[in-house]
Amino acid sequence: MSIKFRLTVMSFLQFFVWGAWLITIGTYCINAKGWTFSEFGAIFSTLAISSIFMPAITGIIADKYINAERLYGILHVLYGLVLLYLPSVVEPNMFYYVVLLAMIFYMPTISLSNSIAYTILKNNKFDVLKEFPPIRVWGTIGFIIAMWVTNLSGNKASANQFYIAAVFAIILGIYSFTLPKCPPQKLIAKDATLIQKLGLDAFKLFGTYKMALFFIFSMFLGAALQLTNMYGDSFLSNFESIPEYADSFGVKYSTVILSISQISETLFILAIPFFLKRFGIKQVMLISMLAWVLRFGLFSYGNPSDGLWMIILSCIVYGMAFDFFNISGSLFIETTTDSKIRSSAQGLFMMMTNGFGAYGGSKLSGIIIDTYFVHDGVKDWHNIWLSFAGYALVIAVLFAVMFKHKHDPNAVANVSH
Repeated sequence: MSIKFRLTVMSFLQFFVWGAWLITIGTYCINAKGWTFSEFGAIFSTLAISSIFMPAITGIIADKYINAERLYGILHVLYGLVLLYLPSVVEPNMFYYVVLLAMIFYMPTISLSNSIAYTILKNNKFDVLKEFPPIRVWGTIGFIIAMWVTNLSGNKASANQFYIAAVFAIILGIYSFTLPKCPPQKLIAKDATLIQKLGLDAFKLFGTYKMALFFIFSMFLGAALQLTNMYGDSFLSNFESIPEYADSFGVKYSTVILSISQISETLFILAIPFFLKRFGIKQVMLISMLAWVLRFGLFSYGNPSDGLWMIILSCIVYGMAFDFFNISGSLFIETTTDSKIRSSAQGLFMMMTNGFGAYGGSKLSGIIIDTYFVHDGVKDWHNIWLSFAGYALVIAVLFAVMFKHKHDPNAVANVSH
């Protein structure tokens, strides 16, 4: 097998073992188990908790002590073993701790898989900028196919989704031991402080008004980034209880329909250079925030039958909402921070969005839904999505008014080439 093909297999499985359950765990917890939104919100927040500290810790271990591909393999085998145990857990509080353990093992493998691919491509004299994107796109394809497998095998509300992920995670773990060696690169300076090693030195950027504002808005928008992943499948599956929708295409194949979001994500990445050049970083971030308003608003008024077009349109909009913020935010960091702390600043951006922001969004959304939008066991999905749309709109308006950033086409062009 060629090096590129072997890395493509790794990328495919990396996201397959996540996609098999990430979109449908809400259907399992809320619809099948009957747990509250608050309980599920806590369970989903484990992704964010592990994103805050685990990638930095495993990065230090891979840099100093152990081959990256071995660490990657060990983490995937452990992740798979925890997932095998998960279906036997019947109590939501215990389920929370088991999922947290699974996420502690899984979340750092996302950045590790990138590091491994970069190292192996460089060692084999490949052009990383040219060769990595086509390899990485197979990760998204893996995520989509996993969603389809879970849905089409009839497991979107069953514990089998965890078994599917577990088996392939263990296979990936074993497979990674066959990859070319990626020994510790020892790039972290010996005299580096713990704060520098953990990439926390970028926190000093909060001393600048503009950067502080950027990170605060990143956190607030980060709270919205996972809401449709959390609740989308549960929302569509909930229509099963309404006779006129029970046999509709949108209910039966809800996960397949939601996978349009991931397909859209891949396509919108290609449109980013055009939008950035034309509108600039601030406007592209604002477009993303308004796209979130549309994403939630269409869910609010859509249904799996005659309103299915709204759900599909919402899934198409998702690509713009998700990509435009993440990539333009990353480019803002790239073009405005000192090179000495740039990678730490990128880590801080991810920490604010996928860490603190996603944690707040997961926990608070569950509590708010239970408090205001569940009446005698009936879920008011229309107003749940409408409240999320209102939240995104407030963030967008405040961002437009408060965040000042002059568009420099040359700065963007230099980074994107």
